[in-house]
This record gives sequence, structure tokens and C-alpha cells, in this order.
Amino acid sequence: MCGIVGAVAQRFVAPILLEGLRRLEYRGYDSAGMAILDQTHCIQRHRTKGKVAGLAKAIVQSPLDGYVGIAHTRWATHGEPLVKNAHPHICRQQIVLVHNGIIENHEDLKQQQLTEGYEFTSDTDTEVVVHQVYKYYQQCQDLFQAVKATIAELEGSYALGVIATQEPQRLIVTRSGSPLVIGIGIGEHFIASDIFALLPVTRRFIFLEEGDMADLTPTQCHIYDQSGKLVERPIKDLDMSADAVEKGQYRHYMLKEIFEQSEAIANTLEGRISTNKVLIESFGLEAKAIFAQIEAVQIVACGTSYHAGLIATYWLEQYVGLPCRVEVASEFRYRNHIVKQPSLFVTISQSGETADTLAALRVAKQLGYQYSLCICNVPESSLVRESDLVLMTRAGPEIGVASTKAFTTQLTALLLLVLALGRYNSLDTEFEHEVITNLRHLPSQVQEVLALEPAIEILSQLFNEKHHTLFLGRGAQYPVAMEGALKLKEISYIHAEAYPAGELKHGPLALIDTEMPVVAVAPNDELLEKLKSNLKEVEARGGQLFIFADQAIVIESQANIHVLSVPTIADYFAPIIYTIPLQLLAYHVAVLKGTDVDQPRNLAKSVTVE
Repeated sequence: MCGIVGAVAQRFVAPILLEGLRRLEYRGYDSAGMAILDQTHCIQRHRTKGKVAGLAKAIVQSPLDGYVGIAHTRWATHGEPLVKNAHPHICRQQIVLVHNGIIENHEDLKQQQLTEGYEFTSDTDTEVVVHQVYKYYQQCQDLFQAVKATIAELEGSYALGVIATQEPQRLIVTRSGSPLVIGIGIGEHFIASDIFALLPVTRRFIFLEEGDMADLTPTQCHIYDQSGKLVERPIKDLDMSADAVEKGQYRHYMLKEIFEQSEAIANTLEGRISTNKVLIESFGLEAKAIFAQIEAVQIVACGTSYHAGLIATYWLEQYVGLPCRVEVASEFRYRNHIVKQPSLFVTISQSGETADTLAALRVAKQLGYQYSLCICNVPESSLVRESDLVLMTRAGPEIGVASTKAFTTQLTALLLLVLALGRYNSLDTEFEHEVITNLRHLPSQVQEVLALEPAIEILSQLFNEKHHTLFLGRGAQYPVAMEGALKLKEISYIHAEAYPAGELKHGPLALIDTEMPVVAVAPNDELLEKLKSNLKEVEARGGQLFIFADQAIVIESQANIHVLSVPTIADYFAPIIYTIPLQLLAYHVAVLKGTDVDQPRNLAKSVTVE
């Protein structure tokens, strides 16, 4: 979603803020802005609609020189993507503010402020916050206290960065429901909604906790918890280079991340498996005691992570015999529940800051779920901190909005969870040994599938003039089809839907004609013959079939049947392996369509608002 960068330093900060915004572009946004307190302590601001490149051009034409500043990329919620709605927002040329999140009671505050004589120049919910800070600043003449009084009246989620002309060496920040990190320099401090924004200037970070406020100057960093108590938060020294978020030789981040999946999966497995079993301690010190009690699993997630959860359901119920429910996090929050005890509540999120998933975890605790596990890619994220057990996917930075390596590492982590829970249930020991042995070869099997890219690129040309696509799968491959459809629609803007192949006769078959591509995943499993029958139904109606099939399966390519052979793999790896060709297909179709592959329209990488 939106991105924040800020700095209070002893050097000009505009270049640092601008580079930070560039590194946050992957989160998704529609406008950008920066405000600096210049050397006369006056506010200088540039805002632009569209890309950060437009803001950079404005700064070249009219430089912003100063030692304190805040910058922002906005993803529209309240108000259209217009310059007037871009951040930072200013109140009476004294208070400047950037905000991530949503202020749910902004209408009530706005009506009150209108009666008090405040004028509104935007359609955003954020403007009420800057007015409120100004109001309290006039009363107390202390920026920290003014922000503190303001947030006591806010309902919703926020991460705030605030500066004032009368306190030009001070930056006040706070967070509630939206992530914010402090970067530690020498004689300077930085803030950002994502550590990637600050990697060029520091590797030392403080991750603010829920409700924290921080008072920053070039030489001091004071943090206060939700109760107002002065606290010390640990400084994390991260071993991550700025190059980790560069495209390198690849045209797009998405393609780079697709090809990083072999290494990413190897990282997920490293230190988590021994010769013949999963090391249950990998999930946390209390994992053994907790897993031994579990009688049911509830998974919540959003988007791609939800598809990973659906696949885990097949694995858990087939191999372990544990009942498992999977639900979209935004739906879980708003319905009544019957909690089976003892249950394991599992959240899955790339960022660890997905608003609906985080809220679902908090609801689950109120409902009485005893134990929680988070599968996540970002250490120190809110989900990680608030869960009892954690398994980090170690996928590394994922910049492309359309998730690729995060998904396959989530599946790898979930397979480890299946084996760990199976130890206390009906999983056969020899089967666990077999899976562990094969897991060691999984990264190389991923490499084999990636070698299919040239053939998939050729295949993608047949989608260039298409506007709709159906994806089919059976069993655990149905969620794989869902993920393939999601990828295609996300980045190519082709309308795509997935169905269990057996559902064709119950409606979707009406859509089949010579203009409708139908993509099917066909591993050599117990449902193959059923799937073949479904594909015959498509063929008989003139549909154009694109089949990703196990190389051992004999399906002849014809004028309207295009078969791409996939290396033979174990059934339980099929969801991981068959996802990759679908990622490559979506990527190459999007390139042909000329869309913005890494930053598709209207979408954000980390959805930190409801």
C-alpha cells in the first residue's frame, strides 16, 4: 500500500527520501510527494500524480534542500488519485504530515473542524489528522504532545510521520495497525514503512510495536509504548544489501523472482530438516508441546496466500487426517464461529502486515483459539510478533506485486507443517522419510521446470488477442488453477477464472468456443483419467486447450490442443511444481500485452488497510 520515508539528519535529505520512495514503488501507488523544512525553516513541498519519476523531475526543476523531511507514495482510498490528495499534507504552513492507513472517524472529525474554521483542500481522510495536530500544537507548543493528543482521538489504522516549522530538528512518528520502522544512522535517524527503503543508508533498524510513538532528532531516539512509558526497543542489525532489491540482469522483478524460486525453497528448507524428519523446533520452542495437542487446524489468509492455505487443506486431511478449514481473512472476521479445541490457528502472509489477516488473528484470540502459527516472509512484522509459533519462509525480498517465490515457499513451509503435525497423528513414518528425501531434490526439480521458459514464451503468443481464459484443475490442483488465473488477471488484465474440472458441465461449459483458451494442469495422479474426460468435453466444443502435463502422460498436440510436458514429480510436490509454468505464462502474456508487470494498475503489494 502507501509508502512512508522520512529523515532528520545533518545532511540534505531529499536525495535519500527520493531513493527511498523509488524502493517503495513495488508496494503500489498512484501519486507521490515530498516536503522538506528548508534552511530558513519554511516548508517546501512537491506533489505529483503518477510515478516517482514525475516527482524526481519536479525536484530537479525546483530543488528541495533541508535537513528534515518526509515523503510518501499514496494508494488512493479516500479521494481520487489527484495532486490535491497526494501527501504530505500541510496545515497553515506550520505542520506537515504523512499517513498510511485509514481514519474511520474522519467524517466526524471533519465536521467538528469545519465549525472551528479549518479549510480542507483535499478529499482525503488524512487531512483531518494534520488539522488536529495543528490544533493541539497551538495549545501546548510541543509537537510530541500534539501528536499524542491527536492519536487518542483517531479510530482506524495509521502510521504517521510529522514535522513542524517551529521545531526544525524533530520528527515525530507513531503506528497503530500500519507498519513503521526506524533506521539508525550516525548523527541521523530515518523512518520508513519498509526496511528496503532505507537499505542504501543503514542496516540498523528498530521495528516499532503496536501503539508506539517515537521522538527523533539527529542524535536522539526516544520511544514510548502505548501507555506512554519510555521503553527501549531492540536494534536489529540486518545482513541485507541494497542489491538484494535490484533487478540485476532481468527485465522485471517478477521474472527475477520466478527464477529465484529454487534458491528460495532451498532457504526455506535449510536447518528445518534432518536426515529423515522435520525438526519441529524450527516452528518455535513450544512447538512440540503444542503440536501434540492439536486436533484441528484453521487457516486464514488473503489472495495468493489463501490459495496456499487451500492446498494445505488437501495435504493435512489426506496425509495427516486432521480436519482443516481455510477461510479468506476478510470473511473470517465478520461471521460467527464454533471453535473446536484444541485448534491451531494458522495465518499466512508474505508481508506479515496484511490488515485483514492481522485482524483475523486478533479476533481468533478473542474467540478462544489457544495456539497460533504464522507463516511469513518478513521478520519483525506484526503477524510474526503476535503469533505463538512462527515459520519464516526466507523467500527474500519480493518486489513484484504478483507474488511468485513467496507462494512456492509458503507451500514448502506448509508441507513442513504437515509433516510436523503428522508426527502426532496418522502420518506414516516411512512416508515422512520419503518426503524428506525428496524435499532435498525439490530445488533442482524447480530448476528443471524453469528450463521450460522458452517454450512457454512461444505458447504465450496465442493469448495476445484473448480477453478471457478458463483454468482447470482437480484435487489439490484446483487451487493451483486458481493461482494461475489470479496471476494472469493481475498482470495481463485478461479476465481469468478457475474451476474444478468436474464443474464444467455445471455452467462454465457454456463459455467454451474457439476464442476461449482453457488452461489445465495435469499431473499423473489418481484424478488424471477424470481430468482427461473433462478435457474431452472442451475439445468437443472447439475450445483451445493448453495442457501442462506430466511427461509420462500421452496426450498428442493438435491444432487446438497445445501440450507442454512437465517433469515427473511426486504427487505432494505437484502444487509447487505446476504453479511455476503458470507464473511464466502469465508473465510472458503480460509482456506481450505491454502492461506494467511489476506494478499492475489498482493493486498494492502489501494490503495494510481493510
